[in-house]
Amino acid sequence: MGLIQAVKGAVGGVLADQWKDFYTVPAGLPATAALFAAVPQGTNAGRGSNTSGSSNIITNGSRIVVPEGYGLLLFQDGAITGFVAEPGGYEWRSDDLNSQSIFAGDGIVTPLIKQSWERFKFGGQPGGQQAAFFVSLKELPDNRFGTQSEIYWDDGFLNTQVGAVTRGSYTLKIVDPILFVKNFVPASYLQPGKVFDFTDLDNAAASQLFNEVVGSLAPAFSLYTNDPGKGNRITKLQQDSLGFAQSLSAAVEQGYQWKSDRGLAIVKTAIVSIEYDANTRELLKTVQRADALSGGRGNSNLQASVAQGIQSAGENGGAAGLVGVGMATGMFGAGAMQQPVAPAAPAADDPVARLQKAKEMLDLGLITQDDYNALKAKALGL
Repeated sequence: MGLIQAVKGAVGGVLADQWKDFYTVPAGLPATAALFAAVPQGTNAGRGSNTSGSSNIITNGSRIVVPEGYGLLLFQDGAITGFVAEPGGYEWRSDDLNSQSIFAGDGIVTPLIKQSWERFKFGGQPGGQQAAFFVSLKELPDNRFGTQSEIYWDDGFLNTQVGAVTRGSYTLKIVDPILFVKNFVPASYLQPGKVFDFTDLDNAAASQLFNEVVGSLAPAFSLYTNDPGKGNRITKLQQDSLGFAQSLSAAVEQGYQWKSDRGLAIVKTAIVSIEYDANTRELLKTVQRADALSGGRGNSNLQASVAQGIQSAGENGGAAGLVGVGMATGMFGAGAMQQPVAPAAPAADDPVARLQKAKEMLDLGLITQDDYNALKAKALGL
């Protein structure tokens, strides 16, 4: 019985595999699909007849259509034998005995008799394996990252370590499909019907990428805020998706060699939220106050505050209130009240006042940027 089944399977398989196939992208793919097998279109509005061909044999003369945004990887017995990156229609040609077809001009005796004999030796199955896989060359969206607790990094703007809980997403791109398949995709995905999706929760390889991105967030924040070209401002992170993506990609490459070993790269990021810890929030408030009270803007704010004080004193205390304000600000006489108001000497232990003074000296060119940074660190007790 086994012998009869083998002969029947060998002859039947050979006859079915003589038909040319038309391979294309499977229907219903998610936008985040990265790698999947090309599938033969066995029927066409009820007119197709090739529904019994072997799933691991591509007949000579078969057509494979590569759509925009995808590449095509060709496999022979588990090894990559070719790659196509340009869209268009291609014809499959192979020297493998199992691919030969009477419809492709390979003769009658060779395709039928020799293939039947070879398949008989393998129990009715083809003695080879051929496959075509599409790989996405687009940006693959909706890859999420997030931290459950604070991460800490050395911030170049605040000159100290800061912490935050953050979450967001990034787009991923396969920049070297051959490296990607050889070094990263598990063998279980290199078969018909399987789809490698980075957002699939059951994809252990994709989960590993998530963990590596989270592990790279602190170095990425440090790279970004310590880059002079970014202005050293952590407040720019949520507005500079491309700039932070470069820092995150560099941190991932440095730690895990995504591009050089796996053919992957992070292209864009979108930071949904950054929740700084209490110490960082307080420090940011102090620095923002110092920035607001420095330079020309600080003088304008101070003059507006004094004018408002004079108005309030006049409304509440009449002439006596105005005289009190004049005495407090060192002005005497009606004419003197029209002169610019000199601010009171700041308290020696007020960090905002010291930062304001240091900023004014920096603006006048009396000190260097390094001197200002040192004074700022001292004033903030860093």
